[in-house]
Amino acid sequence: MSTPTLQGIIAYPVTPFTAEDTVDLNVLSQLIDQLIDSGADAIAALGSAGEAAYLDAEEWQQVAEHTIQQVGGRVPVVIGIAELTTKTAIDRARFAQLAGADVVMISPLAYYSLTEQEIRQHFTSIAEAIDIPIMLYNNPATCGVDMSPQLMLSLVEQISNITMIKESSGDIQRMHQIWSLSGGSVPFYNGCNYLALEALNAGVSGWCTAAPGLIGDQPKQLVNAVQSGDLSTARHLFYAQRELLTFIVKNGLASSVKAGLRMNGLNAGTARKPLLELPTPAQATLKQLLDNLSA
Repeated sequence: MSTPTLQGIIAYPVTPFTAEDTVDLNVLSQLIDQLIDSGADAIAALGSAGEAAYLDAEEWQQVAEHTIQQVGGRVPVVIGIAELTTKTAIDRARFAQLAGADVVMISPLAYYSLTEQEIRQHFTSIAEAIDIPIMLYNNPATCGVDMSPQLMLSLVEQISNITMIKESSGDIQRMHQIWSLSGGSVPFYNGCNYLALEALNAGVSGWCTAAPGLIGDQPKQLVNAVQSGDLSTARHLFYAQRELLTFIVKNGLASSVKAGLRMNGLNAGTARKPLLELPTPAQATLKQLLDNLSA
């Protein structure tokens, strides 16, 4: 098993829908191309921004397969998997591997509270079923499971194809702990847009974000500034983007990004119900934020 180099911007496309509420593959192709043109170092489909939880099995497979085909090897592809049962997670991980994904990003999803032993068994079973690398994803706000840095690092140590961590709890101290406990040896990634500058300075290998769909290469410029040691420029870039980054998280990634895409001339439809469109005042705020960043 070879582990692809994931660093910089891992860009997240939304899943576009037609007016008839079917997946719009043509718009998905356009969005993927735009993200790569914006400097994305990898494409990660079927995360929170991609409304994976709102897709049926056929749609999920359709988006995964089409994303891999459209990227066409230009950058690595990460496919997100968050399932209640280990069986379904294994089925999707196997499908992603056969379709050509470079990495699967897996988070445990809970209805009943999961013990550490259950989490460990879940990841072990999935890892034994596939040969490609796994990004362990901690996203307690949406998945209902909060994995400690110690647990995640123990999984990386004990399961050979878990090779990286995405941390989205919103606690920058978790990232400091991951770096300190691993001695900087385990690649980890920021999943909280509003922590981008702090996370990049904390040693993350990359920033997982849907923002490039709205503001092009500006997130990539921020990453480049930090990597080159130009902290003055990095601070300027981050504070210019900060209000937008906070807005899209607070108001829901799928609804916010799709509204912003329409404002930018790409109609990806609306978020799937029960998610609703942004209220009119929020749309006005978003339009002003985008205008400010394009000035």
